[in-house]
Amino acid sequence: MIKVTNIHKAFGGNQVLKGIDLTIEKGKVVVILGPSGSGKTTFLRCLNALEIPDQGVIAFDDGSLTVDFATKPKKKTLLALQRKSGMVFQSYNLFPHKTAIENLTLGPTVVKGQTKAQAREQALVLLEKVGLSDKADLYPFQLSGGQQQRIGIARALAIEPSLLLFDEPTSALDPELVQDVLGTMKQLASEGWTMIVVTHEINFARDVADHVVLIEDGVVVEEGSAKQLFEDSKHPRTQAFLQRIDQK
Repeated sequence: MIKVTNIHKAFGGNQVLKGIDLTIEKGKVVVILGPSGSGKTTFLRCLNALEIPDQGVIAFDDGSLTVDFATKPKKKTLLALQRKSGMVFQSYNLFPHKTAIENLTLGPTVVKGQTKAQAREQALVLLEKVGLSDKADLYPFQLSGGQQQRIGIARALAIEPSLLLFDEPTSALDPELVQDVLGTMKQLASEGWTMIVVTHEINFARDVADHVVLIEDGVVVEEGSAKQLFEDSKHPRTQAFLQRIDQK
């Protein structure tokens, strides 16, 4: 379990996160919903120190790591937090000058100290897992957007993280490519990976999420099971948001 307590983040005078609390159970899928500009992506980036919170605590209940941002964490503490999670970005963020398999082997060799042979063997298994074993030696420009995103998922898995973070992983894709990526994510969920997914894919949230959180204006408006939020939400802001989404 991961417990996130009172996360705040401001950029200049803009207070983006205003005290986010969230408990993430091991092996569960948490989907975060909310309008654009609500703080969803900033919160996700705070979880693996791509953004440094101004205050708050991130704690892993196995005792392996607790980060209190009340004081500036040491670099090695931030690196330890980053190694706990694998991030899948909206815009893929693959290295354009490296092949698919080179994108996958970089993290394990640099972060985990694996040999190139070990990292390559693992990368081939992961490429098979995401259905792209025949694309190992291709460069990102030779791949479709959906294929690049599946490579991004495999890259996140390559460091064997405790937590997978997805930042609107299908929003940059053509509609016909979305299902391939969502299918890979559903497979990971069925395998028991702990996942936090920022998305507008409501059907994915309905079908796969164990817990759904609505963030608006930097605070958690409502959270609960998918059934609870989609069928019996209590907060007017949740109801209004879901109504807007359903109309699109």
